Amino acid sequence: MAELVTIVLASSNEGKLAELRSLLAELPVQLVTLKDLLGEHPTLPEDGNTFEANAVQKARAAYQLTGLPALADDSGLEVTGLQGRPGVRSARFSHERATDAENNAALLRELEAVDDEGRVARFRCVLALVVPGVEQPLTVEGCVSGSIARDSRGGGGFGYDPLFVVDGFEGRAMAELGDAEKNQVSHRGQAARAMKPLIAQLLSNQLDEAERIAG
Repeated sequence: MAELVTIVLASSNEGKLAELRSLLAELPVQLVTLKDLLGEHPTLPEDGNTFEANAVQKARAAYQLTGLPALADDSGLEVTGLQGRPGVRSARFSHERATDAENNAALLRELEAVDDEGRVARFRCVLALVVPGVEQPLTVEGCVSGSIARDSRGGGGFGYDPLFVVDGFEGRAMAELGDAEKNQVSHRGQAARAMKPLIAQLLSNQLDEAERIAG
């Protein structure tokens, strides 16, 4: 059995951790958090204007703190009628320490008088991987289209999942999908599938280097 390679996830979001562990389960990797390694989750920089900038910031910070390969997710919701908001501030839409329920309530208030065309939306996710010995972070993106419902639906998922009606799923919200369905269609699922071959290449390179050293 291949030895597990530890990758630190630069997030304290338990929902993201669970999804990424499931999505990367086929690879011989152990996905851990900064809290697992350091006993706490330090505040990571997240002041970029794009999902990619934030993901790279967080991955670099986690790598600097641990010396381990670091994976960061920055993702959010973009709504047509709000000119792309909440965007990079999706987790802090209501206020800096907002709960999912507070953010969902704030979104519904802002869209109360908005017609169906303005409720068109998309979820975007950028994953960034920082690897020892590789100068540039590796980044991939996933995106899923849908619209914002007028009330919450379903009990699954997290974040804006109860409000995000997924295109092509018969009017069901992301929170109404099973885990397998969500992983197949979601922005994070798409990004993770794009990241898999990059992580696999990392593992292959490490194996080649170990064999070279062993002679």
